[in-house]
Amino acid sequence: MNPSFVNPSMDEIRALLQRIKTIAVVGLSASASRPSHGVARALQGFGYRIIPINPTLSDVLGEKAYPSLRELPEPVDLVDVFRESSHVAGLVDECIALNLPALWLQDGVVDRAAALRARAAGLTVVMDRCIYRDYVQLM
Repeated sequence: MNPSFVNPSMDEIRALLQRIKTIAVVGLSASASRPSHGVARALQGFGYRIIPINPTLSDVLGEKAYPSLRELPEPVDLVDVFRESSHVAGLVDECIALNLPALWLQDGVVDRAAALRARAAGLTVVMDRCIYRDYVQLM
């Protein structure tokens, strides 16, 4: 039987949002009109440190950008993904290799097999939800 993916409960998501401090934002855009930019700016306003992951940028929102998770200069508490679903499996490989604790796949970013693989490796995984909306609702 193929196991299905179920997101953590709202209480578990609240606890995650309370314990994280540093968020790597994969696919963060420099364009203020893009959802990734607005969400990351809001996360900064909520007091989180964001680290942009985008190979085409040198910096955004006052933070130095890095080309990949493997280039991160410090550990992060959460990886927030604004990329097409086809990129998720590779990102999960990186998260597992780097022993990162949590992965958030934004609205419309869905790869059930990769999410289950990440969870089996010990990561907390939230899929197809908006971290901004959940923060506003829960905190």
